[in-house]
Amino acid sequence: MQNYELMVIFTPVLSEEEFKSAQNKFTTLVTENGGKIVHTNAWGLKSLAYPIQKKTTGLYWVLEYEAPTDFNEKLKTQLLRDESVIRHMYTALDKYAVEYNKKKSKGVTSEQQKEEVAHA
Repeated sequence: MQNYELMVIFTPVLSEEEFKSAQNKFTTLVTENGGKIVHTNAWGLKSLAYPIQKKTTGLYWVLEYEAPTDFNEKLKTQLLRDESVIRHMYTALDKYAVEYNKKKSKGVTSEQQKEEVAHA
């Protein structure tokens, strides 16, 4: 099992219900294929750095999960087939990124982390 982070940008024309349904679709895909959801974070509507498919905004969603390495090809296929997905990117996380994400999800600020390193 490897840790990954998936960022998806959905089309901005989705309703709140459709956005949640799309998130649920991909979290279910992970769990059905032997993966485990670590953390999910819906950022909501954000401006894009450049227009994509004539759209200047998108609905951002970040998913941190654990899954077998061969699962990402299945995930990629589903993301490419979904018309509501504008862009996606998944990244393999090393042990330092996993530790950082755990602290971040607990609410530890970067200033507190710097103090911990200074006292160590």
